[in-house]
Parts: sequence; C-alpha cells; structure tokens
Amino acid sequence: MKQLIHQKRAWLFLLLPISLFVSSVASQNSGWAEWYAMTIYPVLSKIINRISSLFPFSLMEIILIAGIVGVLFFIIRLAVRLKQKPQERKTNLVRAAASLLCALGLISFLFTLTCGINYSRHTFAQVSGLPIQPSSREELKDLCTELVQQANRLRPKVTTDHQGITHLEDWTQAAQTAQTTMNAMEQKYPTLKSGYGTPKPVALSRLMSYCNITGVYFPFTMEANVNKDAPDYGIPATMLHELSHLRGYMREDEANFIAYLACRSSDSPLFQYSGTVLAFSYANNALYSVDADSSREIYSLLSEDVQRDFAAEKAYWKQFEGPVANTASKVNDSYLKSNRQEDGVKSYGRMVDLLLAEFRQQHTEP
Repeated sequence: MKQLIHQKRAWLFLLLPISLFVSSVASQNSGWAEWYAMTIYPVLSKIINRISSLFPFSLMEIILIAGIVGVLFFIIRLAVRLKQKPQERKTNLVRAAASLLCALGLISFLFTLTCGINYSRHTFAQVSGLPIQPSSREELKDLCTELVQQANRLRPKVTTDHQGITHLEDWTQAAQTAQTTMNAMEQKYPTLKSGYGTPKPVALSRLMSYCNITGVYFPFTMEANVNKDAPDYGIPATMLHELSHLRGYMREDEANFIAYLACRSSDSPLFQYSGTVLAFSYANNALYSVDADSSREIYSLLSEDVQRDFAAEKAYWKQFEGPVANTASKVNDSYLKSNRQEDGVKSYGRMVDLLLAEFRQQHTEP
C-alpha cells in the first residue's frame, strides 16, 4: 500500500515538469495554442463551468478559504511532529517537501490546461482582423472626443441613486444580461464561444476592494467572479471582462477591449455606458501621457453627470489606498509578467491600440 501511495505521489510530482514543457511548447507555437483554445479548451471549460454554475455562489471563495485553512493546518501539524519526534525530523521534512511539490505539480498542471496555454494563442486583433499600427496624436484625440460624445449621450438613460450617481438596480438581472450579451458575440466573432454561465458576485467583495480588484477569473472552477461592492457603473464592463477570460482570452488588454465591444452591442443603456466610460478612461489616460493639455480639455467636455460618476469612483478607491493595495498590485504585476505580459500592469494600456484600430476601421469602411 505504501509503495502504491508513493507511486501516486511520484506521478503528481511529474505534473510540474509536464506543465512547464507544455507551456514552453505553447509559447513557441501560437498556432498550436490557438488550436487548443478552439478545440479542447471549449469542451473542458464548458464542462467545468456548467458544474460550477449549478451553485449560485462563488466556489472560488470556498476553495481559497479552505486552502488557507489547509495550509495553516499543514504547517501546524508539521511543527507539532517536528517537536514531538525530533529523531524523525529529516524524514518529516522530506515528506512535507514532497507533499508540497506534488500539490504544486497538480495545481500547475490544472492551471496550464484551464488557463496557461491560452496566454500564447493568437491575439484577438489577429483573429478579428484589426491591424495594430502606430497612431497619430490627432487620431487619439478624435477617439477620445467621440467617446466623450457617446458617454454624454448615454448617461441620461441610466438609473441613478439619490446622490445622482449611476446605480445598478438588479445585480442578478445584470449578470443575465452579461451572459446573453457575450453569447451573442459569437455571431460576429466566432472565437468567442457561447454556452457559458453568468458571472458571480463575490461575498467578500469588500476584501477584493482592499486588494484593488474588481473581478477575478478562477480557472479551477471556470468562474467569472465580480466585486459587487465596486462602483456600479463599472460592474457591467467588469462582468464582460471576466466572461472574456472564460472564453479563453487571458490578456488583460484584450479582455478589456472585448468587454467594450460587448457592452457596445448590448441593448442595455447601462452596459453601453459602462463600456464607453471604460474605453474613455484608457484612451484619455493615454492621451494625457503625450498631450496633457488636450487630455484635460477633452475631459472637461464630459457632462457633469459623467464627471460625478468619476469623482464617486475616485473617492471609493481612495479609502482603500495603503500597503495591502500596493502589495496586491505588485503580485498582479508579477503574475502578468510570468504569463508573457512583459509590461505587467502597464499592459492594460495596450487596449488603446485596439480601440484605435477599431476606430480607424469604423471610419474607413464605407
């Protein structure tokens, strides 16, 4: 029996080098990664997502809490054994290290299958026919101006609270709208497969805010998790952002851009407004880096209502500033860099190149 257990542990350990090998192959062959993302991944992800969708709450939270408790129990148990049996200290340390390596191998292997390979697939710009090219400052200004006009036009159509801030009335209904909206995207963009469940609200959303997180795609349960405590006007775009990850597009810039496209295609004024404001934020920030005066001038064109939403969002996130948010940002930065997004959190700015490519295409087609 002990030999059988040791053999199983050995196989789990081998999953780590297998994962590294598969990730290396994918990183050097985007065509193979794209094939995986369009054939094996949709089947695997839909099976897991349909099971997790049977639960109305976030399984991610339960798994993470259980994982933290499990790690603490493991450490305490090891410490007790080392103290009680000092003569077996070396054996217990070796066994503990082997257990950790086996767990790491299993987690790494599952992550590679459910998420990691997709980082190396063809870019959304490639499969959607959007040519990315250098853009002039004038093009960026024109894009920002158009987004301002769209935001001002959409803002009066959304529901507000007693303070005049954009308000999300029904979270469940919004989640269903996000699901329907993203499913419809497959008609125009075949790589955005339909058939997935709704995004889920996170019970510990306040904790997510302390970590400066608005949403999380959890590959082990194939769930799109959303911070329900964040400012309401951004929640629809966040829902679609996480659903983009669920469909195999892991790069943050692409998930943001897909969320914008999906929001724009929605029948919901709130979704349209959410996507437009998301796009404007990135575009105007990019403009500020090259022409601060023009950026401030265009920002001033926003209606008082839109600016009130921005001010409320700024005030919301300011209360969470501190070491926890800074640490979370550094962890996220390291995660992005480890998955071939070399610019780390700065890679979010690449969304502007996609926006400009789509803007250019819209204004050149007859």
